Amino acid sequence: TGSPPPGSAGPPGQGLAGKMEEWVSAENQSLESEARVDLRLPLRNLLQGLRELVSQLREGESLWKSEDFDLQYFWKTLGECFKAISQEATKLSLAFSKPPLPSVQDCQKLTADFQKNILNLTTVYYWLPKSQGVTLRRLVRNATMDIVEGVIQLLNVVLSTPLQSLSQDQLTSTGAVWEACDRFSKLPKDNKAAVLSQMSSYAAIVEDALEEIEQAQHADNPDPFSDIFDDADSRENRDTYWSAADKQVMAPCLGLVKAAKACLKKVSVAMTTHGMVDSLQHITQLDDLGDITSEISPNVDELILSLYPPMDYMTVQINASKVAFVLNKVLEITKSSHMCPESENSWLQFLSGAIEHNMDKVKDLTQGST
Repeated sequence: TGSPPPGSAGPPGQGLAGKMEEWVSAENQSLESEARVDLRLPLRNLLQGLRELVSQLREGESLWKSEDFDLQYFWKTLGECFKAISQEATKLSLAFSKPPLPSVQDCQKLTADFQKNILNLTTVYYWLPKSQGVTLRRLVRNATMDIVEGVIQLLNVVLSTPLQSLSQDQLTSTGAVWEACDRFSKLPKDNKAAVLSQMSSYAAIVEDALEEIEQAQHADNPDPFSDIFDDADSRENRDTYWSAADKQVMAPCLGLVKAAKACLKKVSVAMTTHGMVDSLQHITQLDDLGDITSEISPNVDELILSLYPPMDYMTVQINASKVAFVLNKVLEITKSSHMCPESENSWLQFLSGAIEHNMDKVKDLTQGST
């Protein structure tokens, strides 16, 4: 159905896999006699190959053609790869945890099987074309890297632990590989789900930042640092307190943060209701929204940090302008996308007005210092 089985000819990821396989094969030619002296050598060999693989995964791109790509088969095969690596991690950990130690041949077979399954995983990852969604592909790449890096950590622990003993570090590292493999079931299975999962994490960050500043603002003590310094009563530095003018400036700034929270919520609902992954255009529009909404939480954080005393009004105005700009861009991209039928126009207009109103107030209140 267009997706080759692991190990067959395919996109650039397999050149990457082939490179590692050649490297490991060359090293293994002289390995057997040395391994009789030190069983760790096959593990070191595998470890070096995986380090090379990780650096390539960070940079590699897929050139797989998308016309006949079978997403369902991709997920089925990727799930099998995750499961196989989890089992290999268990076998490796047990093999070196108690006597008797594995024979030279068993050790070589163990590392060869592990290598094969990891190469299968990276090969299958490279099947996934960008046309299925850049956000989706990024999440699958991160999940793949988490597994490979988890195996690297496990190998490091086994190599640094006396053979025939099971350390707490080894148990923890094995568990970390299992956990990374278990995340397969939670991976979003299309680009719409991928973008929505990312936006949910952005919304949580904005929510936390808003709650934190509101709690500091509404505390009985006007000093937002009173929970950090024990000697609040003896301090006379007014730079740690909000003035009446500061509190006036805060109001429209928090209005912008609330608009950011509402924007993420409304866009997510519109995407859930109307978002589609049936064409490259629609998938690209989802990615565009994912990219622009990723800029909301960092800019909100910068604005909120600048609200703590001593407040510099010029910095506050600049940071507020950045938040307003990003939010307006989100609304603009949403409005021009397939996720915005006429029924969505009312909240777009409302949020646009709220952003403008709060930004105008910020400018008015900070004008004298800019």
